[in-house]
Amino acid sequence: MATTDRLLEWRKEFPSLDGCVHMISHSLGAMPAKASAALAEVAELWARRSITAWDEWLPEVDRAAARIGKLLGAPAGTVIMNQNVSTIESVLASCFDYTPARNEVVYDDHNFPSVSYVWKAEERRGARVVVVESEEGAPGARLEALLDAITERTLVVPISHVNFRTAYIQDAKRIIARAHEMGALVILDTYQSLGTVPLDVIDLDVDFVCGGSVKWLCGGPGAAYLYVKQSLIPSFAPRVTGWFGHEHPFAFTMPEQHYAENVWRYCGGTPAVAALYQARRGHEIIGEIGVEAIRAKSMRQTQRLIDLVDERGFTLRSPRSAAQRGGSIVFDFPGSGEVAKELNRRKFFCDHRPGAGIRIAPHFYTRDDELDAFMAEVDGLQPLARSSSKSGVVT
Repeated sequence: MATTDRLLEWRKEFPSLDGCVHMISHSLGAMPAKASAALAEVAELWARRSITAWDEWLPEVDRAAARIGKLLGAPAGTVIMNQNVSTIESVLASCFDYTPARNEVVYDDHNFPSVSYVWKAEERRGARVVVVESEEGAPGARLEALLDAITERTLVVPISHVNFRTAYIQDAKRIIARAHEMGALVILDTYQSLGTVPLDVIDLDVDFVCGGSVKWLCGGPGAAYLYVKQSLIPSFAPRVTGWFGHEHPFAFTMPEQHYAENVWRYCGGTPAVAALYQARRGHEIIGEIGVEAIRAKSMRQTQRLIDLVDERGFTLRSPRSAAQRGGSIVFDFPGSGEVAKELNRRKFFCDHRPGAGIRIAPHFYTRDDELDAFMAEVDGLQPLARSSSKSGVVT
């Protein structure tokens, strides 16, 4: 344990870390103790105030958006909350029309599958999806190939900031600049970066940003976010919409939608307010620590994990370069899938992805000795790995 690691002072906020080695913050961040109290607050308001609880619940949407906006470096009023990235991407996809002159949607084959499903479905409306293939074994698509795929026919580029399989950081700034040069817009998925990689939407000049609170933000499911560049907010009228996207939702007018002039036009239906309360403390903690400090610790600990992987001769799937590496480390060996299952049973929490291997991720609350303890547990499970490999178990 690094006694000089001041970020460990925050560990007391996470009693859920007791009795386990939590190396899975890239998939599910640890639960802050105050998340339970926040959910109890929702229930108490519901029980005590009935319908008037909405007087407290609805403002929480804007409060949650402001907390996320702080982490994004976004101006006030440019972030709206939603339930998940799939829905957000669907809302954005519904904003676009496709013409023969400009109908291409460009992204790479390391994109998150859910995002790809949304955009492939747009081919029913006239989109032409262009998926840039990466070289075998590469942590991501070759930047030049992705840039070349963005042409005058490109309408939108929905990409991941950090690839979920390998933790490879894409050069978002160059991709955005190329897209704008060609007259296209960029949707940047920061699910695998916000909370562990510093981000500034103004510096990037990005058009849209989306992500959620499940992972590095330690907020659990249901609290996703959408940033829209201020100048673009009034420019689109999503077909995927709902009554909270209306300029006066409680006027209950119909049949047509009359969109809100502000970022709420991208909201859609009734907000999942309980998830916003649940996510509140995680967002606050990340904001209070500062992502720069989290990043510095992450780079140190992920380098230590790379050293441990190399000592064992495992295959490293993540980038070695700190500048290209997000917060997780991915490594593989024959039988790794069965080993990952047993690790989770023993509460050495991790996950496994086909074609990638075991994914692990320290966070600001991770002790240095937990890195060694995790890899020692992997060592002890090598007989299981050899057995499952010989028996033909797919990993």
